Amino acid sequence: MQPALIPKNEQERLKALSEYRILGTRPEQSYDDITRMASLVCRTPIALMSLVDSNRQWFKSKVGITSDETPRDWSFCAHAIHTDQPLIVNDALNDERFVDNPLVCGDPRIRFYAGFPLKNDQAHRIGTLCVIDRMPNHLSEDQQQIMEALARQVVVFLDLRKRSIKLLESFCRENKPPGMISTCSYCRKAKDEQGQWIYLDQFLSHRTNLNFSHGICDCCMEEHFPEVIEAWNAGLNTAEHLSESNERMQPGHVS
Repeated sequence: MQPALIPKNEQERLKALSEYRILGTRPEQSYDDITRMASLVCRTPIALMSLVDSNRQWFKSKVGITSDETPRDWSFCAHAIHTDQPLIVNDALNDERFVDNPLVCGDPRIRFYAGFPLKNDQAHRIGTLCVIDRMPNHLSEDQQQIMEALARQVVVFLDLRKRSIKLLESFCRENKPPGMISTCSYCRKAKDEQGQWIYLDQFLSHRTNLNFSHGICDCCMEEHFPEVIEAWNAGLNTAEHLSESNERMQPGHVS
């Protein structure tokens, strides 16, 4: 197996991918419609919208498989993002790059792959729209043109998502009262002026003279370290038992 080389503009490419804030999000009908159309048009059992992250490929939308991601080193799509042209592998068993790839030797047993790069307006290729078959195959000229159009439509949806996020954040900044801190409702991180999410103690340390020490509250101790609570309670019970025994052994003690 030959893992794909890292693109020369990898840091810029990953930054472009992160700006969409889409990794790990739930399935969405707009993207699922596109992968379904790709599968039907190309008559393949598998179609994916694959985003190539630093060490994995993650599937925003998928047809025909259940996995959410695979290692980047196994990824056909990591090879496809090196050029604007589609990567078409008619039979992976005849291609030295993929003949012993775990995705060829094992599930989903790829034989045919056609990946069409997802390219933003700055020529950063963040992933692919691809179709896969378990037997050797090929695409007609018409099928290739349709896949290229569908890949462009995916990027249109991604750019709309990015613009919507920026508009929402801009609106929130303009309407945020002085002294207000934006915090995440889930992890409780705070957002700084550059839009980066950092821990609240770090946020306040940079802006105040406050210093922080760290411990674990009772609720977190019970949730994350129940074995410590059990050991503590066992120790208390042992101590109480010894204390009672000592009292009974004192002169003049009446049971």
